[in-house]
Amino acid sequence: MEEMSMRRGLALLLTATLALSMTACGGSKGAGTQKSEKGDGMTYAVEAGSAGEAVAKEKGFNYNSVSSQADALMEVKSGTSDAAIIDLLMAGAMIGEGTSYPDLVHTTELTSEKYGVGCRKGSDLASYINSVLADSYADGSSQEIAKKYGVQDSLLEQEPCEFKQSDSDSDVDYIKSQGKMIVGITEFEPMDYKDKDDKWIGFDADMARLVGEKLGVDVEFVVIDWDNKVMELDSKKIDVVWNGMTLTDEVTKSMECTNAYCNNAQVVVEREK
Repeated sequence: MEEMSMRRGLALLLTATLALSMTACGGSKGAGTQKSEKGDGMTYAVEAGSAGEAVAKEKGFNYNSVSSQADALMEVKSGTSDAAIIDLLMAGAMIGEGTSYPDLVHTTELTSEKYGVGCRKGSDLASYINSVLADSYADGSSQEIAKKYGVQDSLLEQEPCEFKQSDSDSDVDYIKSQGKMIVGITEFEPMDYKDKDDKWIGFDADMARLVGEKLGVDVEFVVIDWDNKVMELDSKKIDVVWNGMTLTDEVTKSMECTNAYCNNAQVVVEREK
């Protein structure tokens, strides 16, 4: 009996230890909490694998990597992190009066950057998307979509661009043969998010559908782990990353990227003081 009681006690202790460690992890992923002697004493929530995480590393901030920018905002709201680093366009749509985060404000702009669409390295789909971006800018349809989601001031002018198809191993032909284009996204208002009917909408979502329409294929949206976006592309689980993606050196080296189509910045979001 005494031995059985000891075993039960050890089992309970192990269970409690595991529960405590899981609670401590919370919604974080990737690198988790990173501390630095150079930081400003604050802890910033950032999306793993994002431009926000890159700037936190560059500036020597203490940061907590989470699964999405939406999770980063939740960290600030709950007090788990002092601030978040997210995209300016998302901040404009998600925080302030009339939003789910009325007590959050964006303060410092840390970077100036541009968005592009990512395809498999060497893919001719990037060239095809460039041609659609150019044509839709020329006929005004992309500006109308941008106005619908409040990003018209960030839209970049597109120069005329002609599609150049690969002589072999064409991604465009592959997508046509599959009858669908699979778009890798995260939930990121105003670029990709769900409406009340559970349909993906947003500037990027609508532009992806326009490309699908031109290709004559369906468009399927798949939520991905942003930190693994290149792996998802290379394994053909998705055909394109179209989700307010910053054109960093790392991104352009690992993917075939389109021309930039939108201006953005990384900004600090914190509780209003």
